[in-house]
Amino acid sequence: MSNSKRVTVLMGGISSEREVSLDSGNNVVEALRAFGHNATPLDAGADLGALVAQLKEQKPDVVFNALHGRFGEDGCIQGILEWMHLPYTHSGVRASATAMDKAAARAVFLTAGLPVAQGTVIAIEELSKADPLPVPYVVKPLSEGSSVGVSIVRTSSASVRQSIVDAWHYGPQALVEEFIPGREITVGVMADRALTITDITPTPGAGHDFYDYAAKYTAGGSAHVLPAQIDPDIAQHALRIAVAAHEALGCAGASRSDFRLDDTGTGPARLVLLEVNTQPGMTKTSLLPEQAAYCGISYPELCGWLVEQALTTK
Repeated sequence: MSNSKRVTVLMGGISSEREVSLDSGNNVVEALRAFGHNATPLDAGADLGALVAQLKEQKPDVVFNALHGRFGEDGCIQGILEWMHLPYTHSGVRASATAMDKAAARAVFLTAGLPVAQGTVIAIEELSKADPLPVPYVVKPLSEGSSVGVSIVRTSSASVRQSIVDAWHYGPQALVEEFIPGREITVGVMADRALTITDITPTPGAGHDFYDYAAKYTAGGSAHVLPAQIDPDIAQHALRIAVAAHEALGCAGASRSDFRLDDTGTGPARLVLLEVNTQPGMTKTSLLPEQAAYCGISYPELCGWLVEQALTTK
């Protein structure tokens, strides 16, 4: 192909999502090669000096960031690539750092008038003393992705709270939010275009209390229905919110907004924005590629589009 580029695909990394990132990255390498690019994988290990040296040696025209989790989608690697004057896919430093910090992202969403759950940030030790919100509520790490470390507290129990505190290794603070019943839906965004809505249901009997890490990345762990069979007005509202959240954070390339849709009662349905993923998964079970395919965009075309976006916007 005449516009073939040298693309370094960053993958792996040192976060809790390393294995998922390796899966994403290997898929991306294969797709970019099929698309005609000269794609080279690069496992971003803990030795930062070695990583910079490898990037200098490979001399890529563009870096495809397939990293997930801390140091990969929180602005850290983005800052290094900026310093090296290397174009890269997905969002920049500010959007990446803000989206990864759930408290900071909540503040942006509230300022933009977007619907979020009632919540607060607490010192994790405080959880063992009392319920910070009426049950049921959700305890989340401030800066992890893929539902890593997320717990739902359904009954007021000192032992349950203490078990969460004892197992906690995600920093001194946690975000606590009201639990929103209903279903989980997600909307992929490419630039200023919302793709479609996927209704995500953890597979009954598979041991998943909600759409957790295993449900996301284990084959058969969840069922994806797209387009989601929901009220058309709610659907349009979700598409608009996803684009608005993408823009409020200052995202680039592709993102994915996750929602809870409470349509369990007799009153009007309630749509709540949970978070925006600036580095959506690119595995074979991932939601963004699935939505793109539904919209007629093949996996190699999606990867190629992200490369083109990186070269034209950074």
